[in-house]
Amino acid sequence: MSASRLFTPWTLRGVTARNRTIVSPMCEYSTPSGLALPWHLVHLGSRAVGGAGIVFTEAAAVTPEGRISADDLGIWSDEQRDALAPIAAFIREQGAVAGIQLAHAGRKGSTDAPWRGGGHLDPGQRGWQVVAPSPVPYHPAWPLPHALTLEEIAGVWEAFVAAAQRADQAGFDVVEIHAAHGYLLHQFLSPLSNQRRDEYGGTFENRTRLAREVVEAVRRAWPAHKPLFVRLSCTDWVDGGWDADQSVELARVLKHLGADAIDCSSGGLDRAQKIPVGPGYQVPFAERIRRESGIQTIAVGMITQAQQAEEIVASGSADAVALAREFLRDPFWPLHAAQELDAGIAWPVQYERARPVPVA
Repeated sequence: MSASRLFTPWTLRGVTARNRTIVSPMCEYSTPSGLALPWHLVHLGSRAVGGAGIVFTEAAAVTPEGRISADDLGIWSDEQRDALAPIAAFIREQGAVAGIQLAHAGRKGSTDAPWRGGGHLDPGQRGWQVVAPSPVPYHPAWPLPHALTLEEIAGVWEAFVAAAQRADQAGFDVVEIHAAHGYLLHQFLSPLSNQRRDEYGGTFENRTRLAREVVEAVRRAWPAHKPLFVRLSCTDWVDGGWDADQSVELARVLKHLGADAIDCSSGGLDRAQKIPVGPGYQVPFAERIRRESGIQTIAVGMITQAQQAEEIVASGSADAVALAREFLRDPFWPLHAAQELDAGIAWPVQYERARPVPVA
């Protein structure tokens, strides 16, 4: 067998993933009530059967107004917690780690599903009043968001804490705080969207305050033996916005607050972004944050090939890789990648008779 680094276990705190492949959170836009449905069980469960080390749910909104679309998964109620519990249990039964991403969309909420155009929904069209650090809309044709008051900001981190507690009760092993892709926590981080003049705006310390409060509060509420990830957009890809230098500095702070890994993505905040998309284009962010902050990192973004993923982990550019669209194309990507890398991982016993026979 090969000495594949990608298919070695990954231990954080008291949780061990069987390998370093991660199903990245991907919105499904498929529940009108925020409740997980049979679709979510089959979608997420099949990736666990397919050999992934960690399987993340899509972004689960911590409040109703924190949804991206009217059909997003939620975890602001006990009923939603109870609907997620069988899914977390099934993922774990298949040998994978069950993860959930906690999120608030902020000014990018109240939209329709992409296949229906993805446009803004007014309150009469199943939409709602969106919120943000400042009254600056994401799209010029969209209404102004409501600028959160200090009392409402406190309600945000309280909602993240309540969601984390429900996630623990539902049986999830890992939580990820979503502070990327132009959603609420990212909106506070970037000076392009945060024009506040109080303790939540202006300086780096002030703009990172809410993210730090959320991570610190969730870490206190989340069991000590379970890891906590944070997804960051490491740059806005816009001059004058959030950038890699600030991401490194924030990663250092988040490590001190008890975060265990940074999931390194980018963009999503400003429509003026110019992203040099290509295979592994975000890997340098994971490598730099890992090297300069000392925290473990996850690389994500156009990672599709087994040898590519192996090289990212083996070179020390990241501790694990997260795949999104590639897992939509192939739920069994880890099994196929392990075959290519001669890693020899176990197949589900129900599928063992279909395992390719090595050619002598």
